[in-house]
Amino acid sequence: MTQTKAYFKPETGANIPCLFNPSELAISRTNQWRSAARTGRDVPTLEYAGAESGTMSFEVFFDTTDTGETVTTHTGALIGLMDVNTGLPGSDQATGRLRPPTVSFHWGSFKSFEAVVTSLDVKLVHFSSTGVPLRARVQVELLQYRKDTAFGPQNPTSGTPWPHTVHQVSPGETLDRIAARYYGDATAWRLIAEANNIHDPLAVRVGATLAIPGRPA
Repeated sequence: MTQTKAYFKPETGANIPCLFNPSELAISRTNQWRSAARTGRDVPTLEYAGAESGTMSFEVFFDTTDTGETVTTHTGALIGLMDVNTGLPGSDQATGRLRPPTVSFHWGSFKSFEAVVTSLDVKLVHFSSTGVPLRARVQVELLQYRKDTAFGPQNPTSGTPWPHTVHQVSPGETLDRIAARYYGDATAWRLIAEANNIHDPLAVRVGATLAIPGRPA
């Protein structure tokens, strides 16, 4: 079966394909709460101070040993997502109002929120006999740029209660087997079904990407 390849979609310019799909995606959110201790008072009441942008982190792998081309062709495209682009809407060099482009991550039916790249950790892990880098691992950190409904009820700004990862269904896998893998409990398959709006747990399509919610304590 041909796998659907993941890719990065920049605000402008060509998509950046992943040679290999990531094994997992970690998505999280943070809410800020304030409290003020008072002399002679018990535990104070918390006051909601607002939400922070959602975050996503994952590792992508590049290997060009088959072609012999330098793998930096691919890693360099990702690094370019952190460079200021003067051609973006609203850019003004006179006032210094400049920024790098936004980006979204796509994998089959899965689409991330619109984000900016806050961190890239590139490791060149294999070289040719002449010193050409042929293999690289890149740790990517994305920060949500604006409110987005890409994940529906699982969107980090709209109430997803626990961080979750993403799983691509392989041949022979069922929801209970996937639940056993992530939770150590096959009976927890309903958490996955509810998170992905699956009404028939036996009709899980091979190659589909499923959100795997963190299990509540």
